[in-house]
Amino acid sequence: MRRVYGAPLAMAVVVLAGTAGAAELRFGIKQETPTIDPHFSTNYQAVYVGRHAFNHLIEFDDKLSLAPGLAESWRAVDDLTWEFKLRRGVKFHDGSPFTADDVIFSINRAATIEATSSFKQYLAGKVATKVDDFTVRVTTKEPQPLMETDLASFGMVSKKHAEGKTTADFNSGAATIGTGPYKFVEFKTGDRLVYEANKDYWGHKPKWDKITFKPISSDPTRLAALKAGDIDIMDIVPTQDVGTMKKDPNFVVSEGPGNRPWYLWLDSRRDIAPDVVDNDGKPIRNPLRDWKVRRAIALAVNRQAIVERVFEGSAAPTMQLLPDNFYGFNTDLKVEAADPAQSRKLLTEAGFPNGFRMTLHGGAGSAPNDAKVLEALAQMFTQVGIKTEVKSYPSSVFFDKAGKMEFGIAVRTYSVASGEPSIQLKAIVHTNNWPNTVYCCSPSGYSNPVTDQLIEEAVVTVDKAKREKLFKDAIGIAVRDVGIIGVYFQYNSWASRKGLKFVTRLDQFNLADNVVTQ
Repeated sequence: MRRVYGAPLAMAVVVLAGTAGAAELRFGIKQETPTIDPHFSTNYQAVYVGRHAFNHLIEFDDKLSLAPGLAESWRAVDDLTWEFKLRRGVKFHDGSPFTADDVIFSINRAATIEATSSFKQYLAGKVATKVDDFTVRVTTKEPQPLMETDLASFGMVSKKHAEGKTTADFNSGAATIGTGPYKFVEFKTGDRLVYEANKDYWGHKPKWDKITFKPISSDPTRLAALKAGDIDIMDIVPTQDVGTMKKDPNFVVSEGPGNRPWYLWLDSRRDIAPDVVDNDGKPIRNPLRDWKVRRAIALAVNRQAIVERVFEGSAAPTMQLLPDNFYGFNTDLKVEAADPAQSRKLLTEAGFPNGFRMTLHGGAGSAPNDAKVLEALAQMFTQVGIKTEVKSYPSSVFFDKAGKMEFGIAVRTYSVASGEPSIQLKAIVHTNNWPNTVYCCSPSGYSNPVTDQLIEEAVVTVDKAKREKLFKDAIGIAVRDVGIIGVYFQYNSWASRKGLKFVTRLDQFNLADNVVTQ
């Protein structure tokens, strides 16, 4: 096998070329990044924030296609070896050269750093070695046809500045020395993250002299800040305000499809599930381990009602984890209508003719209508006899609790950030031998040896068509097992002041250079 990838012209993180804006861009964002460390978290806020300062070896463009980054070209030498030719003349923000030593250090650091949502899943089994200052080889014990996708997932840091440093050192700026189009200025948690243009950037000239990311979690407050001129652009426009903003000549609304499925996570691992009790509030053997109960819950979900009533049409119903037409999308899985009568019948057959009680958990305030979705689902479950209460948390609290398995059932999301489903399937569908496994991060307990085998075979299958069929089959089995219950894909929207427009991305990343002048 021999494949070569590259491009005749350099392609930078900056998505669109243009002249520098001699101005500051003030970006109002709903959810703040948990860190500036590009290796600490796969959280999408952390990844897009990091991309301003840290280039990746390989980049994803707006449509999630792969493009050269710090690796000018790459090839599969054989089934177990990939070679990456690095871009020459690239310098870190302090003027030191970028070399193979930095790549090897970055791969090793990202593979071993302790984190709740780490990059271990992308890097397990990969060994990076230096051929020369501008050539790196990565070897594996078995074929890894998704090597490019895996190495496109995280940024390259400076060995000189990051060795021995902690995530706190990145958040303070002490270790935040990258090769990206913008330099770190300051990070004040809860207030602002500031970058300035890297005038010596190796790629397209940065569009803005200064960027300020301003976290404003309240939708009305973020919208008011835009209208008052305190920010230039905002993400996640409330669905109820999109129509009004479109009619206002002082603002520009940009919309695009999303890659982030929202699904029901059910604990089928433990004998006793948290907050799942009988009608008198007493502990019971976990009913979520029963296929009939899980199927009853799935049939209680009225996806179309959620899309129409909660999102006013700015979402799409789903049964699975992939948007339509994505690589791996299973066309056999049609979105089914709710069937409360069949749901009640299954509950009776499972030994719960009078239902039971449970608490549905989720984040609130981090995504459009997330709290409303929780309430809508609770009502649907209650109508079929599963009396459901809701507990919601700020996203940081929710993710921490989810990582500690404090829930019996929750609404969660996991984006298709790589344009293919391998990471999603490993994280959500594959048996999670928690904690000693490269598969993370959702230890729900769903386990099927057939899906495990399909996923494990897919990630080492070189033939793209065969690999896609394996992915489709794994997704199909998991849905029919009710190992996952897909609910909806949200659409993405941004609003900017007149004269600016946001070029949307499938991954929802708030990249400053995607803000263009009109």
